[in-house]
Amino acid sequence: CARAYACACACRDCFRFRSADALALGSWAEQNIMHLPDGTAIPARLWTSSLQRTILTARHIPHPTTAGPEGIEWVQMRPKVFRNLDEIYAGSCDGMTYEQIADLFPAESAERKKAKFAYRYPRGESYTDLIARLEPIAHELERQRDPILVVAHQAILRVLYAYLKGMPREKCIDVSIPLNTVIKLTPTSFGCEEERFVLVPHPEGITLDPASH
Repeated sequence: CARAYACACACRDCFRFRSADALALGSWAEQNIMHLPDGTAIPARLWTSSLQRTILTARHIPHPTTAGPEGIEWVQMRPKVFRNLDEIYAGSCDGMTYEQIADLFPAESAERKKAKFAYRYPRGESYTDLIARLEPIAHELERQRDPILVVAHQAILRVLYAYLKGMPREKCIDVSIPLNTVIKLTPTSFGCEEERFVLVPHPEGITLDPASH
């Protein structure tokens, strides 16, 4: 399995910070994923969901060409879009804030708080549905040998993180996936070594790990 880097896209409520975060991610990825510490360029991959906020988050990542395997020209970080990486579908609650869900669907809000892992949104998905949807992605991620950056949504990255770290699947809901942060997972003989990098300091009072699906 290759080194995996994960970055959660900005949510709708954090739109005003997205441009600075995207610029910082582009610069960080070029320096830390696409090159070795000595400056040597290495092939690297980029995966995003099909939703605009992940595509916008990754928009400043450069795509220079370099020599790939067997001398074949390689386009660095050529974006590969996967619908499987799209955010958990909230069904009838899609697009609503948690406050709106609590006001309009108080019973649903209470049920979700009681059993977040098993809870399924009305006409939507649960975390168990998400795990099934992401299984092919997780297996494909394990097959990769080049460093790979996954720009996706918090619920998606919780599931992939738990899979790569060998955690019980029901524990994925407790994983912290802050915004504006790159999580680097490096495979070892006994699992994964983890490092976290905050890209841009945000103003006081802005949480990098807001409540999310």
